Amino acid sequence: MAAFSMASMSASLSSVEVRLPRSRASTVRPAKFAVAPRNNAACMQSFTGMKTDAVLSLGVSASETPVSVQNGALVFAMRHRYKKPRLGRPADQRKALLRGLCTELLRNGRITTTTARAKAMRPYVEHMVTLAKGGSLHQRRQALAYIYDKQLVHALFEEVPNRYGERAGGYTRIFQTLNRQGDNAPMSIIELV
Repeated sequence: MAAFSMASMSASLSSVEVRLPRSRASTVRPAKFAVAPRNNAACMQSFTGMKTDAVLSLGVSASETPVSVQNGALVFAMRHRYKKPRLGRPADQRKALLRGLCTELLRNGRITTTTARAKAMRPYVEHMVTLAKGGSLHQRRQALAYIYDKQLVHALFEEVPNRYGERAGGYTRIFQTLNRQGDNAPMSIIELV
């Protein structure tokens, strides 16, 4: 890859002429700027704004190869429209945490945890109760794959149809308590209704 120089940049860019409306002027003036032509990969040789070994899609034809940009930078994409909370953990640790919290909530009926964790675990607890309401063998196996305690799953499948048979969702309740003393984290109590 060639180093950046103004000569190579100006050679790869074509100058553009701008025509002004007749009311202003009838002469053609050269533009003060240059515009890169389409399908020209050469103009991107010196671009240094993307991650190492990233390939730019310039809309080039099949015969031309895209330009690779190498500048050693790291690009971190923003998490737009990702609603799942990360809880400050990698995916495997986050899943294990939520499984453990879900198991303990189903075992004890009420637990105290941070508000973010309580809101993150609510859909999983609701799903386990919905599986238990169905009661089929496949749903039991799905619950056994998620909940850590086998006896808890069997007890859940026996009790839930009687307790939540008429309720169509909304099996948990979250209410906030005092913040945690050490780090002032917002705390909540999540319980089964």
